[in-house]
Amino acid sequence: MMALSNFSWRLLQPSFYLVGIPGLEESQHWIALPLGVLYFLALVGNVTILSIIWTDSSLHQPMYLFLAMLAAIDLVLASSTAPKALAVLLVHGHEIGYIVCLVQMFFIHAFSSMESGVLVAMALDRYVAICRPLHHPTILHPRVVGHIGMGVLVRGLLLLIPFPILLQNLSFCQATIISHTYCEHMAVVKLACSQTTVNRAYGLTVAVLVVGLDVLAIGISYALILQAVLKVPGGEARLKAFSTCGSHVCVILVFYIPGLFSFLTHRFGHHVPHHIHVLLATLYLLVPPALNPLVYGVKTQQIRQRVLKVFYIKELI
Repeated sequence: MMALSNFSWRLLQPSFYLVGIPGLEESQHWIALPLGVLYFLALVGNVTILSIIWTDSSLHQPMYLFLAMLAAIDLVLASSTAPKALAVLLVHGHEIGYIVCLVQMFFIHAFSSMESGVLVAMALDRYVAICRPLHHPTILHPRVVGHIGMGVLVRGLLLLIPFPILLQNLSFCQATIISHTYCEHMAVVKLACSQTTVNRAYGLTVAVLVVGLDVLAIGISYALILQAVLKVPGGEARLKAFSTCGSHVCVILVFYIPGLFSFLTHRFGHHVPHHIHVLLATLYLLVPPALNPLVYGVKTQQIRQRVLKVFYIKELI
């Protein structure tokens, strides 16, 4: 009977309705402008990072290979969110198919998990570079970097595949209106009229495990880095060691702080206006992909020089 109910629902209600930003319907086209700018920056910046690392063999080192992984993930993450969100806000493209909604949800959450995993890998690279500099080429040679990247990919896929599978078992007997700009897991779960305990518990478990363990691993890495740097004699040497971590620390803050704030307001911030939560959740998926290339472009000398060289050549042409 449950299977028949689900099948009948898909035939009768094959789509969801994305509201956009509840309460701000009259000004949504203005909100779309900065979101569009962020998406444009994310596309240009991350494609530039990928092309520079791909074409410059001197950048085929662990730090830049992990940066390339981060750029690729950011492209997928931003492209999974922005086009549909802009369609909703600009041209009232509110309808999204049932399967498309599940696919979008899977990509958003899976690649967010992958980005968190890459940030852990980058923290490991900084730890080895500072605390084990002589062994860095042997510990993090290209094959190991490839294995780490594959592990991050597999973890994201395996942990998030149950999301759409578990949703397939729910019955949706009320209005399929999602008060959001994209198909967010908990927003879809709340529409179900059947038991959602398993969905909620699994979603919370994945969020706590991924973020908790990843933040713990990053924290341990930087505690060891700090311990090693403080033993280095001379303020200039310490400053140079700290500067090698500057870009990564900025990216960590840009990724985790908005995400944590969005998660806490969604779970516990019952007095926070819903449109604030939706805006935060949308910006969380667009701000890091837009800012990460700028952070690394400004703080990483090799990439900055390569970008300037490219633009200088174009001006001469």
